[in-house]
Amino acid sequence: MTEPKYIRAVEWPYPVNYGKENEVETDVLVIGGGIAGCHAAINAAKRGAKVVVVDKGAVIRSGAGGAGCDHWHLACTNPCSKIAPEEMMEIMRSFNNDYFFDEYGNGITSYILCKESYDALLDVEKMGVKVRDVDDEFVGAEFRDDETKLMFAYDYENRYCIRINGGVDIKVALYKELKRLGVKIYDRVMATSLLTEGGKTRARVIGATGVNTRTGEFYIFKAKASVLTTAAPSGLWIFSTELTGTFTWSDPNNTGEGTAMAWQAGAELTMMERSAGGLAAGGLSYPFFGTGNAQNTWYACTIVDANGKEVPWVDRDGNILESVSQRNRPVSGQRVFFVGRGRGPHFGYSYEIWGPSLIPDLPQRIKNGEFVLPLYADLPGMPEHERRAIWGLMIPHEGKSWIIYDTYSKAGFDPDKDMLQVNVMPPEQYVFSPWWKGMGPPQWREGGFVTGGGLLIDWDLKTSLDGLYAAGQQTAFGGDHALAAATGRYAGRKATEYSRTAAEARVNRKQIDREKARIYAPVGREGGIGWKELRAGLCRVMQDYCGEYKSEETLKMGLGWLNSIRESEATTVCARNPHELMRALECQTQITVGEIIMQASLARKASCNVLEFNRLDYPEMDPPEWNKFVTIKRENGDIKVGGLPFNYYLLPPYAPTFEENYKKHSGL
Repeated sequence: MTEPKYIRAVEWPYPVNYGKENEVETDVLVIGGGIAGCHAAINAAKRGAKVVVVDKGAVIRSGAGGAGCDHWHLACTNPCSKIAPEEMMEIMRSFNNDYFFDEYGNGITSYILCKESYDALLDVEKMGVKVRDVDDEFVGAEFRDDETKLMFAYDYENRYCIRINGGVDIKVALYKELKRLGVKIYDRVMATSLLTEGGKTRARVIGATGVNTRTGEFYIFKAKASVLTTAAPSGLWIFSTELTGTFTWSDPNNTGEGTAMAWQAGAELTMMERSAGGLAAGGLSYPFFGTGNAQNTWYACTIVDANGKEVPWVDRDGNILESVSQRNRPVSGQRVFFVGRGRGPHFGYSYEIWGPSLIPDLPQRIKNGEFVLPLYADLPGMPEHERRAIWGLMIPHEGKSWIIYDTYSKAGFDPDKDMLQVNVMPPEQYVFSPWWKGMGPPQWREGGFVTGGGLLIDWDLKTSLDGLYAAGQQTAFGGDHALAAATGRYAGRKATEYSRTAAEARVNRKQIDREKARIYAPVGREGGIGWKELRAGLCRVMQDYCGEYKSEETLKMGLGWLNSIRESEATTVCARNPHELMRALECQTQITVGEIIMQASLARKASCNVLEFNRLDYPEMDPPEWNKFVTIKRENGDIKVGGLPFNYYLLPPYAPTFEENYKKHSGL
């Protein structure tokens, strides 16, 4: 192959070696060093595999979980839990619950979460993460178990959700464990394609290619088994480097490389048509967790109006709750309640699992003058343990909110005497809509975050391609931090098991040369548009042609625009250094992911309430014949559409129960 003439970076602090090849061979290749990727690599290494982790960022803090975690969901096997995994699955399957598991949920990963969530938490505790109240700071708190010193969130009765006392340090601990186990880490190497046997689509995956985002060097990773853990794509509908235009719960680096690579290799995906409005809010958003509210990390905070009048809390039957303690317990006869994106039938939750909430007629009472705006989160008015749990325990450790805690504290905020204003939202959303929704126009969307589309997997967490496994948000309905940890450790075991009998990887040189030519095209141009302009244009296409309301005509127009951009504007993008090269390649990724989403949207010829999917040309909501998973894949250049029943993972060739399938496949 004749190497093209490259334009050298100007004032770039690292040596640039475009085109230089580095070949790495391993048993298990983990693509993506977030929570799922770290747990996968650690568990593979513990089983004697030679392991390599590749991450576009720096593994020590990369990924959506890199900044922390305040609560660990569905730790059903912890010694204080009153809900067994099997019972939890029945509860989640029986009633609408759009956060963990619904009819469009992933029963395989949800069960793995219920079975291994607590084990994964014990793993990070052994690595030095402070999980329990070992310093006895919360002795006497209702949510604390004195024997184990575990602390619980939300449901104080059933105790299946654990508060973490050191969640901000999790990624650092995982990184140190990777190093201790001898895992080879390639930081700031962007994976760009999957390598397959013979260079053929739908053949066994035998590794990946990558490019270093500082030096521009090319990497060839050869592996007997690979695990994809690059999370769900984000930033397809909204992009701005000047405003908070990306989904702030996700790492901005999560642009969809894993999804695009798997698609190009022929893997089968499902639920890619799912998207949600208002999750990203551009310049209209408030800092996440930085305003007062009564949900999620702030649950169950007392809310008062401008005159200090307390807004009542009620149970699911409308009975006034007199204490904070009652807000954290199921009512008589209720098995559990969930705290997620909404807590009532207005947002899809069934009566059986509807948790306590502020009075449902609060908007009307505000209009009538009974409560005076603005509203405030009354931390000083709460019991001391509850106040300190929200501000000193949950807020510092949840995702990116350490910056909220640190900045506010340095500015003088004192939770013992100060209140934070509740963010301003349309009156009808004061109660039922979470604070992170409804802040932008409906065409500002995201791909579902914890409940979006992704790779179709089996009970081994294997994709439809031999040699390729997936975990965390790389899978359909990928879940949160705890699910990423649980499925990561599971996928690491299964990939190692596969690698022990897999043949040596023999890469196809033509496949590598094609990928090198694609990767380095932007650095060989002397002029052209920048990656920011291209990405902003791609977002506009998604907004205009794949927004809240879709039709066959607009979706096909959108596909036409994406194809036109791929063949024209995208071929003129120039990159002046390896960082800009990475961003240019991300734009190519997002063209591919946009096409996947539009193809999946064309394939579902019905509207669907759970998926927030509206077809103007097929307005009937959830017709029975479309109550199924829609699957898509590339095959011989064509798009193949399929369908699966909701409970496909309990039908032949699988066993009829979750427990049987887990025992057969888990590798334990």
